[in-house]
Amino acid sequence: MKTYAVIGMGQFGLQLAKRLSELGNEVLAMDASPERIQHIADHVTQAVVGDAQDSGVLRALGVHNMDCAIVAIGEDMAASVLTALNLKELGVPQVICKAKDANHRKILEKIGVDRVVIPEWEFANKLAQGMCSSNVMEYIELSRDYGILEFGAPAEWVGKTLRQLNVRAKMGVNILAIRQGDEIEVSFTADRVIDAEDIIVALGEYRALSVVQKK
Repeated sequence: MKTYAVIGMGQFGLQLAKRLSELGNEVLAMDASPERIQHIADHVTQAVVGDAQDSGVLRALGVHNMDCAIVAIGEDMAASVLTALNLKELGVPQVICKAKDANHRKILEKIGVDRVVIPEWEFANKLAQGMCSSNVMEYIELSRDYGILEFGAPAEWVGKTLRQLNVRAKMGVNILAIRQGDEIEVSFTADRVIDAEDIIVALGEYRALSVVQKK
């Protein structure tokens, strides 16, 4: 079980706090709006009305002792940045922030936030991946350029060994796992032959993965 502070109870923060709690974690939800806190109070460990721009409030709540803090304040850039700064200065091990656009993300990255997410962009990327190819099962964005893609074995791969395909050297794509039904292989040799029923889990640059899954 981990401890999380979710700051900002808009739709993103609300759903995130609920889900983290459902997964068995201790969750502190915080927002300046009493009305928003009422909506989340029954779903988390602790729900507090407060201003996260005040580092004293965060310290009093023990946020610095938590495993991770998520700043879900998207629209008010100043409040988002100041809250993130407070969390970094308090020494929170992992600080994740929601950004509203590229400029917001750039500022958050400059002040040392561990991860910045733009939910709309990430959802759009995953949706686009699925729409462009029925071969794609799942796409997880790790950064602007890299991700993990799960896709059905391309026809050109079937019957060939990993050694013959050599996708790591040719395309910079690393195969992390191969799944067939309920069986998952994470340790395999270069002589592993790709079967038509295989589901490939690969890590690499977005552009390279897009090329690979279309083969």
